[in-house]
Amino acid sequence: MSLTPEVSRLLAPRPRRKPKVGLIAGGLGTYWPQFPTLLPQLQESTKYVAERFAALDAAVVDVGFISDAQDANRAAEQLRIGDCDVIVMFLTTYLTSSMVLPIARRTQTPVLVIDLQPTEKMDHAMFGTGEWLAYCGQCAVPEVANVFRRAGIPFQSVSGWLRQESAWERIGRWITAAAVRGALRNARHGLMGHLYPGMLDVSTDLTLVSTQFGSHVEVVEFDDLRARVEQVTEAEVADRVALAHEVFTMDSTVAEADLEWSARVSVGLDRLTDDFELDSLAYYHRGVGDDVYEQLGAGMILGASLLTARGIPVVGEYELRTSIAMLATQTMGAGGSFTEIQGLNFEDDVVEMGHDGPAHLAVSARDPLLRGLGVYHGKAGKGVSVEFDVRQGPVTLFSLGQDFDGRFRFIVSEGEVVPGPLLAIGNTTSRVDFGRDPGEWVDEWSATGTGHHWSLAIGHRADDIKAAAGLLGVPFTQI
Repeated sequence: MSLTPEVSRLLAPRPRRKPKVGLIAGGLGTYWPQFPTLLPQLQESTKYVAERFAALDAAVVDVGFISDAQDANRAAEQLRIGDCDVIVMFLTTYLTSSMVLPIARRTQTPVLVIDLQPTEKMDHAMFGTGEWLAYCGQCAVPEVANVFRRAGIPFQSVSGWLRQESAWERIGRWITAAAVRGALRNARHGLMGHLYPGMLDVSTDLTLVSTQFGSHVEVVEFDDLRARVEQVTEAEVADRVALAHEVFTMDSTVAEADLEWSARVSVGLDRLTDDFELDSLAYYHRGVGDDVYEQLGAGMILGASLLTARGIPVVGEYELRTSIAMLATQTMGAGGSFTEIQGLNFEDDVVEMGHDGPAHLAVSARDPLLRGLGVYHGKAGKGVSVEFDVRQGPVTLFSLGQDFDGRFRFIVSEGEVVPGPLLAIGNTTSRVDFGRDPGEWVDEWSATGTGHHWSLAIGHRADDIKAAAGLLGVPFTQI
C-alpha cells in the first residue's frame, strides 16, 4: 500500500480477529510396524509443515498426527471446538478416506488437502517400499476427492514437495482465502439511511448476507450519527482538521467551514463505528432542503475515507454488497476503493473508472487531494470530496453480484492502470487497460450480473478471490 509511514501511523488500522487455521497430519498406521523408519521421517516432515504454518499471520489450531479413523474422530472434535476458518489436512503418505471424511463432516469447515513429498523426486536405485511410502501421499488424493464429491463437500488440494516455494504460494493463497472467510463470517456490516432512489441493482436482501456469509447486518439511523456528532468538542474538531492537513493536500476550493463540518462528522462517524463495532458501513440519505440530515450526508466523505484507510470500508449510495467486497479485498491486503465506470476511451483502449465520495487512500498514486464541490452530482448537498489518481500497475475489480436464485456471486476482472489524462472533479480516477476493446469489455462485464459499483483492488488478485469463493461456497466468474 502507498500510505507514507507517518500517515499509516496516524491512520492505524483497527485490530482484527486473525484467521483460524486448523492443521492436522496423517498416514495409515498399518505401515508403522512394517517400516520402522517411516513414521519418524513423516513426523519430521510434519514438524516442518507446522513451523511454516506457525510463521503465518494466523491463529493455528494444530491437533497433531493421526493414524486411524479413531484418531480422526478425536481430532475432528478438537477442530470442531476450534471453530476454524479452514482445516489443512497434510497427507504424509497414503491414508484411507475414512480418516478424512469425519473431519469435514463433523466440523462443517472447508478442508484443504496438501500432499508434499519430501523432495523433488525419488532415488529409484536406493529406495525400497518404506522409502517410497514417504512419497505416496498423492496416492490418496483422488480417493479423498471422490469421497468428498459423493458427500457433497467442496474439494481443494495442493500437491507438491516439502520445500517447494511455488506449492507454499498456493497454500498461502488458501490461507488468504481463509482470512476472507473469517472476516466475512464474523463481520458486522453497518447500513445507514436508505436506498438511493431507483438503484434496483444496489438492493440487497439482508437475510442472505447472514445466511450465505455468516455476517451480521446492523441497521443504524442517521439519528445515531447525529447524536454522536452533537457531542463532538471543538478541540476534537481542531485535531481532526489537523489530521486532514497531514493526510491530504488542500485545494483552494475547500471552504474552512465545510472542512470543519466534515471533521466534526468524521469524529462522530468514528464513534458510531466503535459503538456498533462495525467492520464496514454503507450509507445514503437523500435529504430535503438544508436540514441536519442532509448536512450529515454531505459531510461524510472525509470521515468515510479516513475510516476506509484504517481498514473499515465506508461507501455511499447504500451499496452494501460493495462494502462487503471492499472488506474482502482489504483483508487480502489489496486495499479496495469504491468504483464505477466513468467513460471509455476508444483511442487508447482504456476504461475510465472512479467515483465521488469515500475513497481508499492506499490505492492513491500521489498525495490525495481534498477538493471543495459546490454540488454533489445526483445528490443533495455540497462540501469537500477526495480526489486522486489510482497508482499505475496491475489492479483487480471485484464485484459482489446476486443471481436470480438469490445466491451471491464473486465477479472479477484483472487489468492494468495506465497513464493518461484524468478528470479533476473530486473523484478517485483511473484508466484501466483490459487488453481489449473497452466497449466489448463493458458488455461482457455487465453480462456477469455485476452491479454498477465494485471494489478496485491493487494487484492481480483473481486467484485469491477464486479461492475465497471456494471456501465460502460462492459461484465465481472471471472475465
